[in-house]
Amino acid sequence: MSQSAAQAVAPTRADAQAWLSVAAGTIGALMATLDISITNAALPVIQGEIGASPTEATWVSTAYLVAEIVMIPLTGWFSRIFGIRDFLLLSTVLFTAFSVMCGMSSSLTMMIVGRIGQGFFGGAMIPTALTIVSTRLPPAQQPIGIALFGMTAVLGPVVGPLLGGWLTEHVSWHYAFFLNIPVGVGLVGLLFFGLHKERLNPAAFWRADWLGIFGLSLALGALTVVLEEGQRDMWFDSPLIRGLSAATVLGVIALMIGQKRAAEPVIDLSILKGRAFFGVFVLSLSLGAGLYGVLYLIPQFLAAVPGYNAQQSGVIVLISGVPTMMIMPFFPWLVRHLDLRLAVAGGMALFAWGCWVDITLTAQSSGDDFTLSQVLRGFGQGFALLFLNQAAASSVPPEKAEDASGLFNAARNLGGSVGLSMIATLQDRRGSFHAERLAEALPAGSPQLQGLLHGDGGTPQALALKLQSAARVITEQALVMTFNDLFYVFALLLFVCIPLAVLLRPLPKGAGLAIH
Repeated sequence: MSQSAAQAVAPTRADAQAWLSVAAGTIGALMATLDISITNAALPVIQGEIGASPTEATWVSTAYLVAEIVMIPLTGWFSRIFGIRDFLLLSTVLFTAFSVMCGMSSSLTMMIVGRIGQGFFGGAMIPTALTIVSTRLPPAQQPIGIALFGMTAVLGPVVGPLLGGWLTEHVSWHYAFFLNIPVGVGLVGLLFFGLHKERLNPAAFWRADWLGIFGLSLALGALTVVLEEGQRDMWFDSPLIRGLSAATVLGVIALMIGQKRAAEPVIDLSILKGRAFFGVFVLSLSLGAGLYGVLYLIPQFLAAVPGYNAQQSGVIVLISGVPTMMIMPFFPWLVRHLDLRLAVAGGMALFAWGCWVDITLTAQSSGDDFTLSQVLRGFGQGFALLFLNQAAASSVPPEKAEDASGLFNAARNLGGSVGLSMIATLQDRRGSFHAERLAEALPAGSPQLQGLLHGDGGTPQALALKLQSAARVITEQALVMTFNDLFYVFALLLFVCIPLAVLLRPLPKGAGLAIH
């Protein structure tokens, strides 16, 4: 049955089977987003046990991100071939199997293969969750489903570091992966009973846009690696980065040719020409950059300045998830009475304000200093993401909903890679800049420095210790100033994107969620 036909016969209220399918989609999406960040806290321990260098260990995260972002826009095509239920059952079983492989890894190669498998099959669970909400719930109850789906986008990255840190600290890093076994088993049961079996469609495989599939996979995969590894490899000074950049361009060309020549392109990029969906896409990019960027910055600051461990940092990160949870029960009412454009613009403004609050950090700042900013960001990302989920579907015709979901979710993840790339580049350059300026502001002959070094007429050994102390102070101050710069950049990025909310298509007053 087509999606539009499913809606035509949808009852006024969903039955138990429909809610089982929504629960399955939500749990699958949460499991996939959780595994993006759950390994971050355990990475130093994993690195030592699999015999990887710090540079090599970064591929534990990068491999997952690359595979996931490649799979997300391909999900609609796979669903058309296998049907959503069989495709998700296969993805869940293989995701769980690759999770076991990661937990049992004894080498870097084994770990990276496992993370690629996790990312690829985990990526299938994210956009399909939105499709389940659109096809299994009647319009009046779809706001509840969209709120549950929106929760996964926020809580997964937020809870991941805390859960990973706790498991590493109190149990073992292996259980950051083994945790997926009982969840995967339960998810298989929910999928089996919650979704109807659909007939295989092998014809969709044989008439596939193979050139577009090749181009999409190559472009997204190569671009993600460029963004993740560019600063570490000194950007275009590296033959690897130059080669991957060329591969990105080649992939885009192949994808564009496929758009023109294929009867059914792998993903219809023409929806980006629509004003409303273009606004959704760019806003999702900027929100992804802000969400993943801030989730990376806060633990980095707390570890480097007040010396928090992963679990302590995770508690501070978790604060932003509380306001989002508070919004969820009211979302069905809000979506009927609040203008979508106003909700997204207000959410972006609160998110930007939360970043702006953190541009005055000092070397004495601790976790408590992030409370206000985290609350503001929590409300901001809650409003912006929940209503953008709705805008993504309401801005395209029903037959394009799967493509819209794939592009919307891919944009958020790609934006996250852009945000992390910005951080890596600016951290290096602004850190050096501030250190040089602080050193220049304190000339060797200045009374302040002379007083520090010779105030008590110390020995040469004491003088050396004082010099080291002065260097540490300069380095610490430069680091804090760099973090302030980064929060300023994210505040500016989010703020300048607010006007794009006027491009979104509002719902009629009192309407249900416009997902098809």
